Amino acid sequence: MRKPLNTVLHFRYFVHSGLAFFVLFEQLYAEHKDRVFNLALHYVQQTEDAEEITQDVFVSVHESLSDFRHDAKLSTWIYRITVNKSLDFLRMQKRKKRFAFITSIFQPGIAESLDHRPFDHPGVHLEQKEALQKIFQCMNELPERQKTALILSKIEQLSQVEVGAIMDLSPKAVESLVQRAKSNLLSKLKAKD
Repeated sequence: MRKPLNTVLHFRYFVHSGLAFFVLFEQLYAEHKDRVFNLALHYVQQTEDAEEITQDVFVSVHESLSDFRHDAKLSTWIYRITVNKSLDFLRMQKRKKRFAFITSIFQPGIAESLDHRPFDHPGVHLEQKEALQKIFQCMNELPERQKTALILSKIEQLSQVEVGAIMDLSPKAVESLVQRAKSNLLSKLKAKD
């Protein structure tokens, strides 16, 4: 079993040699693919979409690995890429829905095909599906920064320091965002009852 990549010297050696770069990337992928997939899944709640985001994340990591500046831990950098790719994906979905809505004015039936995607989270048992679907729907209505802080701190169980590093915020700002997110989430859940 390979040791995790945790030293700058070890990292720089791999980045500067051709074949070793492939070994580094393969190891990075093995170490982080599940975390990246799960984080993306918390954003999109669709297995196929989370797989697509995971693929995009690792394409970006591969393309920019040699530019990694060591300002943060490698895992923090990968988390940040995942959050950004997930948010980009959701923005693209919203644009598609808006376009479908406008198109549906002239061609009925198109908007419905985009709006009714089933909740597909592989870690959810059937009896919990309805309740969790409602929670995730309400989470999806939160502002992006609140949603990200909530997912990273409460679902991914990262510390406020780690969440702050990923979101480029102070731990106090993260704490504030999480509190606002929890408050807004509770309000939205009560409104749906």
